[in-house]
Amino acid sequence: MFFHKIKMAIYAMFLTNACGFKLKKISSHAQKKKIRLEYSELLLSKLNIKVKVKDQHKLPQNGQFLLISNHRSIIDPLIIEIALKETTVFGLWVAKKELADSLFFASFVKNAGTILLNRESKSMSDVFKNIKSHVSNGDSIFIFPEGTRNKQEVDLSDFKNGTQIIALKNKLPILPVYIRTNAGMVLQSALQSSSKPLEIVIEIGEIIDYKTKLGVEEVYRRRFGLKNMPYSNV
Repeated sequence: MFFHKIKMAIYAMFLTNACGFKLKKISSHAQKKKIRLEYSELLLSKLNIKVKVKDQHKLPQNGQFLLISNHRSIIDPLIIEIALKETTVFGLWVAKKELADSLFFASFVKNAGTILLNRESKSMSDVFKNIKSHVSNGDSIFIFPEGTRNKQEVDLSDFKNGTQIIALKNKLPILPVYIRTNAGMVLQSALQSSSKPLEIVIEIGEIIDYKTKLGVEEVYRRRFGLKNMPYSNV
């Protein structure tokens, strides 16, 4: 079990940095999307994890969106990339700036298409400007509104305030997705042994109007039938 974890860590580091180096050489968003998808499929395949997309017909094939998702695992972005496989939607991930200083993730994060967020900063103005610039260039924005991984025993932790502001300021329709399976638990199982096939279910919700009066978090909860109650895994 221990040696399997070490082997997976070495493989993941090699793959992440190799793809980061490859991404550095290209500027085309279509090519970046392709490499991000290849990376996601290779790593999850190595872990013997398959992604099942529920209500895939609700997924737009193109356009600009603010994609929002719950967040329980470091593999959540990979799951979402696979869910978007058949679309031309390309988004920049809003991620904590510490990832850009990580030996493991730095090369990939800096080159894959990321807007870095300083969670210690009292002002979000630079982030909002950066987002607006990319949206003006035709990009979508991908974000985890909970702000960090949800380690609580609830389906969803509270959203940070910036989510709806981003949608309003940029007039972006909101594409809600919900990773129904606890991906963190699945990842732990895969790291112990990848001999058994594992599955993660991600669900696509109806588009949310950026002008919604109910608030993004409330509409998101209603879309997926979520309440502040103990987490129920698939």
